[in-house]
Amino acid sequence: MTVVAVLSMKGGVGKSTVALGLASAGWDRDIRTLVIDLDPQANATMALDVGEPEFTTSDVLADARPGVAADAVVTSGWGDRVAVIAAERSLEHRNVPRGRHSALRLRTALATLPRSYDLVVIDCPPSLGELTRNALSTADRAVVVTEPNHFALHGAAEALEAVSVIANATNSRLRASAVVVNRFRPDDREHRLNLERLADAHGRLVYDPPLPDCPGIPQSQRAVSPIHSWNSPGSRDVADIMDDLLDSLLPPKRPEASMPRVSIKRYLT
Repeated sequence: MTVVAVLSMKGGVGKSTVALGLASAGWDRDIRTLVIDLDPQANATMALDVGEPEFTTSDVLADARPGVAADAVVTSGWGDRVAVIAAERSLEHRNVPRGRHSALRLRTALATLPRSYDLVVIDCPPSLGELTRNALSTADRAVVVTEPNHFALHGAAEALEAVSVIANATNSRLRASAVVVNRFRPDDREHRLNLERLADAHGRLVYDPPLPDCPGIPQSQRAVSPIHSWNSPGSRDVADIMDDLLDSLLPPKRPEASMPRVSIKRYLT
């Protein structure tokens, strides 16, 4: 069982796309997958066609009794392979500290629930508020998502620093596993330059290859379909990248020592 927090410090970089891509990779392999949407924008909830659940992550954090999250789990529109704890707009009110152990409320509420799944993916909001702290205090692995532009690169550095802070403070199991670059265009000189800067700054954490700017991604999300079942140009490439990323996050198949090293020279020539 692996719990992965997908985060960014800047909105609009494709964080939910990566979270959904990992869930799609789990769906494709018939891995028991749970998506926990902690983003008040609820993009993952909408893409998974949850509808109007009785309980949401806002209710889970409000209650926070051991194991209470089980009451909020619903089946996604992708079918029985992927379950969801949905988000809603009111979740934003939970993004401030509430007591001494406020950052541990999600971990307490989940209790033994993650053991019912092989993969748990937590979609964080694009900020280091209390919601992201709860996600990082619960996760084993952190995946940072960015785009190849100057401001997003700064956000990636902030996100990695946040992971380090939480690992030292409340969750010694937590490890930064990858920085995923989204919407990369290899013919764009600025994209190549910023990818090189990322690699210089963060080395092997920068995931190779970057995710391409693929129209099939939003198309599949609008159609409530896993990217692995979507048939359009580029979609298969995205699905393959997500498969490899998931492999790097599941210890039984790909131990941390054998994670792929960044190899970006082909983009810089």
